[in-house]
Amino acid sequence: MENFTPLSALLGGGLIGLAAGLYFLLNGRIAGISGIVGGLLSPNKGDSAPLERAAFIAGLILGPLALIFGTSIEAQSMVTSPMPVIIAGGLLVGFGTTLGSGCTSGHGICGLSRFSLRSLVATLSFMMAGFLTVLVTRHLIGAA
Repeated sequence: MENFTPLSALLGGGLIGLAAGLYFLLNGRIAGISGIVGGLLSPNKGDSAPLERAAFIAGLILGPLALIFGTSIEAQSMVTSPMPVIIAGGLLVGFGTTLGSGCTSGHGICGLSRFSLRSLVATLSFMMAGFLTVLVTRHLIGAA
């Protein structure tokens, strides 16, 4: 943790919590990315929120781009993995969100704040899977 900045981390976490809370209060929906994307790609009959879902996803993409290109802030990390690994990772995440009935944002931010036991179990499972993946790939088989 050589560049830990607690103030910006606290501010960022607070903004994420505020956005998730406002999304729920104003729309009555959980701000889980997999549910929003899933509803956009295969909407239910009578769903009145495709524009809202598209705006949410556009904000996730355009927000960081505006920050990087509109300020002097540089990206802190670069993706160096080969494209097949990135695609496989994306497919595995999609499978996991289907299996777990939601993603880290839905369970970890929105579910935990509502004291959902199911979300606690899901979040602990996500975290353990991440810990084990790093242990195996970085320490046991020595991948970058």
